[in-house]
Formats: sequence, C-alpha cells, structure tokens
Amino acid sequence: MKIELIATATFGLESVVKREIEKLGYRILKTEDGKVTYLSDERGIVRSNLLLRAADRVLLKMGEFKATTFEELYQQVKGIPFEEWIPPDGKFTVSGTSVKSTLHHVPSCQSITKKAIVDRLSSVYGIKEFAETGDEHGVKVTILKDRVTLTMDTSGKGLHKRGYRVKEVEAPIKETLAASLVQLSFWNKDRILLDPFTGSGTIPIEAAMIGINMAPGLLRDFVSEGWNTIDKNLWEEERKKAREEILNIKLKIGGSDLDVEAVKKAVENAGKAGVDHLIEFSMKDIKDLRTTEKNGVIVTNPPYGERIGDKKEIEYIYKALSEFMKENPSWSLFIISSDKELESKVMGRPADRRRKLYNGRIETTFYQFHGIRE
Repeated sequence: MKIELIATATFGLESVVKREIEKLGYRILKTEDGKVTYLSDERGIVRSNLLLRAADRVLLKMGEFKATTFEELYQQVKGIPFEEWIPPDGKFTVSGTSVKSTLHHVPSCQSITKKAIVDRLSSVYGIKEFAETGDEHGVKVTILKDRVTLTMDTSGKGLHKRGYRVKEVEAPIKETLAASLVQLSFWNKDRILLDPFTGSGTIPIEAAMIGINMAPGLLRDFVSEGWNTIDKNLWEEERKKAREEILNIKLKIGGSDLDVEAVKKAVENAGKAGVDHLIEFSMKDIKDLRTTEKNGVIVTNPPYGERIGDKKEIEYIYKALSEFMKENPSWSLFIISSDKELESKVMGRPADRRRKLYNGRIETTFYQFHGIRE
C-alpha cells in the first residue's frame, strides 16, 4: 500500500533529512520549512523510524484539504479512512496548531476533528462508544493559511531519544542535531574527529554510530510497533538487517572536556550506545589540545553566552581554538554558536560556509572552516 510520510525536521536541517530519505530509496514529494514529504509504504514507516538520523519524527499523512468553516473541517475529516489504521480499541488523542487561518481556535479544531473521527469509526465498526484501551494513534490537525493537514505520529517519543543517553549535562545538544552536524562536516570513517567540548559525549557518539553504519533507532521502540496494521515481521526483519549492516572497523574519534563528571557521563553514554570501544574520552582543557594527525576534523558545540559560560570563558575558548587551528592548518573546524562575531574572533576570516540552525530555542549559526588538505 502506497502512503505518504512526513519527516519533521529542525529548521535548517531539511536538506539533511531529504538526503537521508533519498538514500533510503524513497521519492521526495515536497520539501518545506520543518518537514519533508515523501512516498513510501508500510515498510517505509519501519525503516524511516529505525534509520533516519536527523529527523525529529515520522508522521503518516492522512489527508490534506482547505477548510474555512467548522462544518468543512468536520466533513473533510469524516471522509478520511481512519479505520485503515485505528482499530476498534485504538486510543487516539488529537492535538493541533493553527497559523494565519480562519479556524484559529485550536481547542475547537481539535474537538471537531475528534468528533469526526469518532463518527467515522462508529459508522464503520457499528459501535457508539470507544474504550480506547489499545495502542496510541496520535492524530494532529495542522492548519496553515486555511490549509488543513491531518497526520498520525508513528514515532511516539521524538527520534532524538535514541535510548543511550543515561546521563546528561547542562544544556545537552540533541542527538538529531549532533548527527546532522557530523553529516554536514567533511568527516568520514577514515579521518580523525575531535570534540573538545564533548559534554555528555553526544557528538562523538553520533559520529561513531555514523562511522560504523549503526542505525540510530536500534536501542529503542516506537509507538507504531504496537499497531496491528503493520506486520510485526517488518520490524524484526529491518532490525535484523540493520544489525547485520554494522561495520566491524576501528575509528579515530576523541572527546574531551574540562569537567570530569561530564567525561564520566560521556563514557557511560557511549557504553550504553555500544560504541565506547571506538571513542577515546579524556579530561582536558582546550588549551592542552594537541595532535600529530593531519587533515582532522573538529565538530563541536562549545559553551555560548545564552546557554552556559561567561564572556571571559568564551574569550579563553576562542583564543585556544584559534591557536590550535593556526598550528594545524590541515584541520577543518565545524562549530555551532550563537555568537555572530565568531568568525573574526576565532579564525580572523569569514567562514567557508554558514548555516542557520536552532539549538533548542536558541538561534545559532553552524560555521564551517575548511582546512588545507595535506
């Protein structure tokens, strides 16, 4: 059965998510701010949840239409075959958003959508009351400029919750963002990668998983695993295939931090992820960062003012990074920060590339400085 899926994404990462979907072999239908719509099938729900590294969620698109009155909303929703996915005992909560639309009262939109689905299922199943004791089918009604999109969440917990983060530090970077930063850099499994502000180890861990081709969703479950409309064998087959495709290789990945407790947490998280043997974690001040390696890559999320750290600490960090890059001209630096003046402070030149991203609610820039290959 052909279906449309929507992979949601943090603003600025749509192209990363798009490339991942294309790599899986699915046809892109549309790319918009914060989401990528593509043509798939039931197996695609499984593969997308297990394998997408940068997406926030995988949504099943149930329908799309224009509505400017509650009656239009009700009738259009009622015409969608929700019974193809929601069984008689299925639990379905309805959430919603409305932006620049005639139907702007979200609670009313949610209520009418819920009623329309109940009425539809009642007529199909011949029952008036629904116990909703079964698996969750989260429905969302999104209205933008009077255009209504109905989706069903197949992921459950956000895809950034890989299942390996047992210990956190203050202001940790999301796993999906960390994986995206690594993919946007020029790093590959044959090069060395360092993160001198590793915190709980997210960037090195995501890099290691990418390097050995380890599926990001192997350590967790997904809400749609309980749906009786998706063959349970698909989950078993795709998990087995993902495990078989993990590479048995060595990597050069390092993570360091001045905070000894952060390093301990990073080691524990890497162990939970199953990649602790691939990463060398150490307690180290940025000024003590040394290497004899050539053509290495730094991918990092250092402290910045809005988050943690003060002006003096930031200046210290910038100076140490600047000295390291001068001493190692073949190295490339990929750094995310909210500081609009980072280019002049660290490298004394414009970045080779910049990308506007959001780290949580903080607007940041991903600065990319390319080294001189030796």
